[in-house]
Amino acid sequence: MTQRLSRVQTIALGFLLIIAVGTILLLLPAASRSGTSVGLLDALFTATSSTCVTGLVTVDTYTNWTLFGQIVIILLIQVGGLGFISIGVFFSIFLKRRIGLKERNLIQESVNTLQIGGTVRLVRKIICYSALIEGTGALLLMIRFIPEFGWAKGIWYGIFHSISAFCNAGFDLMGQFEPYGSLTRYCDDILVNLVIMLLIIVGGIGFIVWDDISLHKWNVRKYLLHTKIVLTMTLALILGGSICFYIFERENLLAGMDVKSQILASVFGAVTPRTAGFNTVDTGAYTEGTRLLTVLLMFIGGSPGSTAGGVKTTTMMAILLYIWSNLRNQKGLNIFGRRLDEDSVKKASTVFFINLLLAAVSALLMSGFEPGLPVSDVLMEVFSAIGTVGISTGITRDITLWSKYLLILLMYSGRIGSMSFALSFTEKKRGSLVQLPIERITIG
Repeated sequence: MTQRLSRVQTIALGFLLIIAVGTILLLLPAASRSGTSVGLLDALFTATSSTCVTGLVTVDTYTNWTLFGQIVIILLIQVGGLGFISIGVFFSIFLKRRIGLKERNLIQESVNTLQIGGTVRLVRKIICYSALIEGTGALLLMIRFIPEFGWAKGIWYGIFHSISAFCNAGFDLMGQFEPYGSLTRYCDDILVNLVIMLLIIVGGIGFIVWDDISLHKWNVRKYLLHTKIVLTMTLALILGGSICFYIFERENLLAGMDVKSQILASVFGAVTPRTAGFNTVDTGAYTEGTRLLTVLLMFIGGSPGSTAGGVKTTTMMAILLYIWSNLRNQKGLNIFGRRLDEDSVKKASTVFFINLLLAAVSALLMSGFEPGLPVSDVLMEVFSAIGTVGISTGITRDITLWSKYLLILLMYSGRIGSMSFALSFTEKKRGSLVQLPIERITIG
């Protein structure tokens, strides 16, 4: 059967199996603090949110899950964030098993590499760099958590939140102070804010960028075009998002804060929608402008081959370049002394509009399921799920059964990619190509 599956279908099926295993483990009474099973829907929702590194929850992570349940969740986050293909190949390398062409093709599809050559070397780097970054993040967070929670809990909290941030998952264990409160109690804490934000950014720029930077260091001229676009878009979105967040919230959530806290909250509010899901201020109290900003940032997301979701930064850059080129009546999409190929533009357009259409249809469906909810709440929830972000206005635990199943489907499609999600059902072997006669239509 596996011989008949395409690369996309194999990855899609793999994530389904991981979600299924996670659901079974979370259904065990040992996973719940009550000593009884939490129920299929909550277990399935949590397993999907963990594997798809989203962060939306129907039950608070700390108050409802035991240490066993928390370990299951963080393992699902780790596997979902790095990709089960990468982890599987790494174990094969460790066991000195030969990596064949099929496995290399799967790696290429899983981490969105530009070429099949060097994929095994890239997997080694992914695992080693991830362990180093997550370990460093955990140690830095322990500086704050150990004095506050003690050695055992402080170490565990450091590890859990470091992995959750790096994998852009957004799960937290701060429910002991305020269920569903995320990191609001650390709004003015420089150490926690900077560590979490850096982990989110590094995890969201993508494995290809890591490899390129590690190879060429500070020699920017030798960077791949992909790397230059990712870094440029990331910087622009963080700076632009931070300024907009401050403008929208200066008379609301930021009112009464000192300058340091306002800067931290504004930057965090721009970083976390791409696509981590943590929050240091009450997201339910966002102004309408901030909600729209957050939706846009969640829709864009991180970069290809990363732990983040969304349509990706490179997709948005290709779309913007295409629009700009047409407005100026130019041929070709030129940037950084290079020209984008037409296939990249076609794929970017397809990914963009599939995600937009899926989000629009889902928002309409959820509005029908939840007639009493404001449209802005529905849009936040839908875009959060499809972008695998996890930011919510607090409605996730109160919505109807059908809405929860819809979010599960959106989280799954968002993790494997909406285009891949569609192809997993439609992809077939190519037959003979027959070109039909051309006929023009009126546009615009």
